[in-house]
Amino acid sequence: MTDPVPQESGSPAERVGEAVLHALFTQSPTSLYVFDGELRLVRVNSAARFFREVADQELLGRSLRQILPVFDVADAGRLEQIARRVLETGQPVNGLRIRLRGRSDPPAEVLTSAALFRLHDEDGAVLGVCATLTDITAQVRAEEGLRLLNVAATRLGSTLDMFRIAAEFCDLAVPQFADSVVVDLYDSVLRGRAPAVDSAERGAAVRRAGLLSVTGGRAHDDPPVGELVTYPGDSPQHRALVTWTTHLLDDVDPAVSGARSVLAVPVRARGVVLGLACFLRRQNPLPFDQDDRRLAEQLTAHAALCLDNARLYARERSAARVMKGRGSHPDTPATVAVELAGSYRPAGDGGSWFDVIPLSSARVALVAGRTPLGSAAGPAAMCEVRAAVEALSDLDLPPEEILERLHDLAGGSRPDLADPGRRPGDAAGNDTEAATCLYLVYDPVTLTCTAASAGHPSPVLRFPDGTVEMLDVPSGPALGCGPPGFRAVRRTLPAATTVLIHNTPLSQTPTTQGTEDLFGELLGASDASGADDLQARCDGLAAALAARLPTQDVLLVLARTRVLGADRTASWTLPNAPESVSRARRLATGRLASWGLGGELAENTALVVSELVTNVVRYAEGPVRLGLVLADTLFCEVSDDSSTAPHLRRALDQDENGRGLFITAQLTQRWGVRRDGRGKTIWTEQRITPEDRSG
Repeated sequence: MTDPVPQESGSPAERVGEAVLHALFTQSPTSLYVFDGELRLVRVNSAARFFREVADQELLGRSLRQILPVFDVADAGRLEQIARRVLETGQPVNGLRIRLRGRSDPPAEVLTSAALFRLHDEDGAVLGVCATLTDITAQVRAEEGLRLLNVAATRLGSTLDMFRIAAEFCDLAVPQFADSVVVDLYDSVLRGRAPAVDSAERGAAVRRAGLLSVTGGRAHDDPPVGELVTYPGDSPQHRALVTWTTHLLDDVDPAVSGARSVLAVPVRARGVVLGLACFLRRQNPLPFDQDDRRLAEQLTAHAALCLDNARLYARERSAARVMKGRGSHPDTPATVAVELAGSYRPAGDGGSWFDVIPLSSARVALVAGRTPLGSAAGPAAMCEVRAAVEALSDLDLPPEEILERLHDLAGGSRPDLADPGRRPGDAAGNDTEAATCLYLVYDPVTLTCTAASAGHPSPVLRFPDGTVEMLDVPSGPALGCGPPGFRAVRRTLPAATTVLIHNTPLSQTPTTQGTEDLFGELLGASDASGADDLQARCDGLAAALAARLPTQDVLLVLARTRVLGADRTASWTLPNAPESVSRARRLATGRLASWGLGGELAENTALVVSELVTNVVRYAEGPVRLGLVLADTLFCEVSDDSSTAPHLRRALDQDENGRGLFITAQLTQRWGVRRDGRGKTIWTEQRITPEDRSG
């Protein structure tokens, strides 16, 4: 619609008025829309955003209700009510935010601040409503970006667990910035080492450390957390890893890639690239732009510093533990699950090690290994193996899966974790020259022992009646040597069974005795000596074995199993129904009261149980299983038959849902998800204070 140029007639005031009116419709940067008394559009100015993308005849004369959907305006009914109220009352409205989306491909989107006021003629008769829209997109995006960066600064970096940092970063960016986010790290980073600028790892495979989508699960066959990821050479992800620069792809066929727009940002800190953060918009039709690119780089830079701090901590901690382990007694803390004693007598290359890793629900992982230290890379290799084992243990996977991923990690990027002279994929050869690992999990509630081995000697069992037997663990290949293939053995152990873990491959020693016979003889000798103290017995066994094998390292660990009886556990199966939430809360608090626990612990437990059971009722179909385990701390478990992993996110103020796991994380010492057959178990751990016991 063409606006007439003001004519040179009438009084000066009339001419000024006509000039102003002409400028408003032809020169003003503010969008102007005029509606008549029936809220039909009768006139717009030249700055009307997106109006020129639609033919005049499509909109002029149409009602406000018909026009708003053309520009994808949300809550059109509410806006029409506001305009009608302005028309009826004459009370203007200012600062009304309206989001408009054009018809271009890809569509442009702007956020505007609207003002609506009523129009009158000289006699006061109501003519209609005028709306002005000011583009505030840049201002709002800057505010949202600063808010997101502020949240990142306060939320990231509170942990030194790289997997949890990656998960928190994904939770930060979804859905506020992207529909889907993944974080991939180099295997060497998870082991505490950063790739050099000229490293062969540059652009190589990475391991999935974090993943989150608005759908709550994986999309388009995304590899899960813990899996190795290899990107095609022509992908923006691969180019970002090779060039160490951000790559933005804003013209993607979603039918091919599953995303409309992709931002691949290297995770870079202190001059090295640790991996990749990839942001995708799958449902949001608006592509990423250069402002989004700058924000993504700032967010990723902060996460990179947190991840690098965790990497440095893992490296230094592993190095300290290696040096500490060279003493006569390895670090063998007492646990609720087992009573521990250890003795280490280095005589060879000193490459044996042992770790105790607490798991969920009072379980414990006993991990032993041997990494040859003959080469210059040997000590670093040991640090990396131990750091990787600890990081993978946080995933709470079965022992055979832990070794599977550790084997893939060792052989895929660092041959010196296996035989320094052998290429990954070669035959295993002499496994005494390669890194080995035994991963054993004991559950004091079910009394089950589950173990898997990567070329490491099987443990020996000594039952309460004095019988000695080898736990026949299927031996898979040494780490990084040959094709993977690990199987676990599961065994129920009587209470007070002693598990003897050792590093010595007795089948290759100059002795005619089998492992069971040798340790049976040594254990019998310790019985005859009358040594009841577990540590004294372990020292005696190590001394006797070292005398028989003077040129070999001897690492012995004795783990005497304990039991958490029925009086310290509780479990219930509830129907998948809303009323189960309140029932679960009553059952949990009632059991805590019977244990003499109350106060803040009982209040927090009731809230955690409510949130977790509510999630099951909302998102799963089968029955709800609730369990409590009282150890030095309190464990709470909620299980269901859904395989979809929950994710932690920060709900917005106006959201009715989405706070369950966020609340759980705030109230507990730690929490996690454990796969359980076809379903899963969400577990939490809470400290017990003296005040709680007096409650």
